[in-house]
This record gives sequence, C-alpha cells and structure tokens, in this order.
Amino acid sequence: MVQTARDTALDVLLAIEERGAYSNLALTNALRKTRLSPRDVALTTELVYGTVGRMNTLDYYLTPALKTPLHKLEPWVRNLLRLTVYQLFYLERIPPFAAINEAVEIAKRRGRKASGFVNGVLRGTLRNKDAIKLPSKEKHWTRHTALLHSHPEWMVQIWADAFGRETAEQLCAANNDRPALTLRVNSNRATRDELLEELAEQGIGAHPSLVSPFGIILHEGLDVTRLPAFQEGRCTVQDESSMLVAQALDPQAGERVLDCCAAPGGKTTHLAELMGDDGEVVAVDVHEHKIELIENVAGRLGLQSISTRAGDIRRVIADAGTFDRILLDAPCSGLGVIKRKPDLKWRKVQGDITEIAELQRDLLNTVAQALRPGGVLVYSTCTVMPEENIDVVRAFLAEHPDFEPDLIAPFLMEAVHGAIQDDCAVQLMPQQFDSDGFFIARLRRKQVT
Repeated sequence: MVQTARDTALDVLLAIEERGAYSNLALTNALRKTRLSPRDVALTTELVYGTVGRMNTLDYYLTPALKTPLHKLEPWVRNLLRLTVYQLFYLERIPPFAAINEAVEIAKRRGRKASGFVNGVLRGTLRNKDAIKLPSKEKHWTRHTALLHSHPEWMVQIWADAFGRETAEQLCAANNDRPALTLRVNSNRATRDELLEELAEQGIGAHPSLVSPFGIILHEGLDVTRLPAFQEGRCTVQDESSMLVAQALDPQAGERVLDCCAAPGGKTTHLAELMGDDGEVVAVDVHEHKIELIENVAGRLGLQSISTRAGDIRRVIADAGTFDRILLDAPCSGLGVIKRKPDLKWRKVQGDITEIAELQRDLLNTVAQALRPGGVLVYSTCTVMPEENIDVVRAFLAEHPDFEPDLIAPFLMEAVHGAIQDDCAVQLMPQQFDSDGFFIARLRRKQVT
C-alpha cells in the first residue's frame, strides 16, 4: 500500500494519542520510515502540528454532525475526522471535496464499514461550516478565546490572571504560529557573517537574529543535517531564546562550569564555545540514555572541554566539587515552547505548575551550595509562568542572604532589554520575538569578607 502524506499524518496522530508519543519525535520517526516527496513531507508536518494544535476547536466543529460522542469512536476514525476537518477549516489551498475524498479512501483501506460514516460526518460538517459559531466573546471570554486559539480553558484563564486578557490572547495566538528554524554559529569555527554568506551562495534564505549575536534565522524549513556547515560542526540548531542562557552565564576561559540538567546539550556546547573550549564544563543529566546526545553534539562541534555524568544533580552535587559558574536550566511546565510542541498544552493540568515549582526551588537550593564565593549562577526555564520563574528567584534570594541579584542587561542585546525583570532576569514571551518563551535569571554568590 502506498503511504500518503495523510496516512503518515494519521499514524503520527495515533502514536500521540494511543502511546503518548511526543509530536515532534513521532513525526520525525514516521518521516524517516517513508519515502515522501519534500512537498508531501511539508503537508504531513502541517497536518500533524495543525491537527494537534487545533484539537479542541476541531472537536467543537465536528460535534454537531455526530450522533455518537467523539470520544467513543475508534481512535483512527476520530483522528481521521480531525485531520480532515483541519483541512476544511484552516487550509484554504486544499479543495474541500478533495480533502473529504482522500479521507474516504483512507477509511476504505483501514475499515471499509466506516467509510460511509466518515463521508457523512465530513460532508455534514462542510455543509454547516458557515453556521457553526463560537461562544460569545463578551459573555464567555475564556471559552471563546480557548476555542478561537485552541487552548485549554484553564490555561487561558491563568494567563489572563497573570498577564491580563490582551496579553493572554496574544500569547495563545503566537502559540499557533509555526516556529522558525534557527541556527547557532559555532564561534570557535566560524563567524555569523561567514555562515550567512555561505548560506546565500547555496541559495538558502536567512537573516541574522535580533535576539542573539550567534543566531541565524532560516526563511524556510529544510533538512539542516545535509548542510556542509552543520556536518562540519560550524553550526547547530537552537532557538534564539535558548541561546541567551549561555550568554547570560558569560563563562570565561579556564573556568570550571556546571550544567545541571544538560541534555540534549545545546546550552552545554554553547558554554564550551564561549569559553574557547578552554576549561571544564561538567554536564549532568538525570536521563542516562540522553548523555549520548550531549556527547554526540559535542563531538560534531569539535569540543573537548565537556565531561558528562548521568544522575540526579541533587545526589551528584555532593562530590562534584565547587564551580566558578553554574547553569540550572530547570525542569518546567514547558508552556513557553507550545508552538514547537503543541501536544504539551493537552498533556498538562493546572496542578503541574505548583508541583514543578516545588522541584525547581529544591534544585536551586541544592546546586547553589556548589558555587564558589563571587561565582555566578544562572537559573532558566522554557516557561512563561511567574510561579516557576521570577517567584522562584525572589524566594531563593529571600532565603539566601549570601546571594544577590546580578545585572543581566550587559549580557543581552538591547532588543530584549524591555523584557528585563528585577534587573537580574529576563522573561521572553513567544509573541515578542517569534522565539520560544524563556526565563533567565543571573545571580551572584557574595564574596566572603
């Protein structure tokens, strides 16, 4: 049987729903097993991320045409309906009847008895498309916003409480944008201008990041692993916001640096690059199987100063010695990277935030003791929630008089200075620079007098 883009997308959606697979990993694995054209790879990617990202809205549109509740349908039928309704409502370039016919053909191949049902539901939904209305924004703002921008209602509400309704809606809208593909230049092997010139010679559209002096934004998606610059270790893939973490720590040549939650190694290798590969970066991660990821990227980038260790940093730290600088890129709710991992918003529940904030405080309290007097500690997350970010930092400083906030502005480009909090931290939101949502705080252990 020929595997089409829609067949592949349906398989990925089933992997996400039935096996709890992460959307980005399931899609990558599925595409590796197919021989789809670049055009069909792009369609598969659009269908997977679009369908997952718009899940609750698609279910809302489908419900009027169903006599059986959506959750009682066979998983493959439910997800086939969703990915087809996504095409009907969000992909204008695909003729509606072509999308429905493709769905019916898939239904015939997977369970002939269901093809008539699929055909009837989809044609009924298409007929009623203009009549389906969202709840009133004036009377039901949270429900309206949750369906318009496809987010859980609890998430919309906590963002409205934290940032106000206007910012919450901007955040939700930004989470549905496709993330840009960005490269970080390996400053040990190339300059950004050299790499931009090389990309231009290869006919690849790109421009420099306004957020990081090491960032390059590609204008279109492509297989980066085929670029000579990637294969030769002159660049790697990393989001712009993530690049700011190592810059904020500002490691120096010859220093001893600890990266507490290091996998897959993007920030670890950036630290080593900024040190000119001179010194020691101890990269620790609790997941033993991810240590290989760190070592692989360090090898490709030609970095020798990184040593790895598997284990819980709260136990590893006891015999790790002291460090000049420490990076704690803490586990978090991940609500700043929804545009990159849209399934995250359906996996999380509100209680996750309180639970993870307790772990973050515990980790920060533990690793801080390994910092030498006068040393610098950076605390970062990829979320936008104040409870996991500035609240953690303020509580830590209140409980540790031997630490003080350290000015972060000198280590960041002027474009992001407007996002600085308490002089020592920066909160980047996904709607500000089209980058991931990230929080970064810079603290210093006071010198002993």
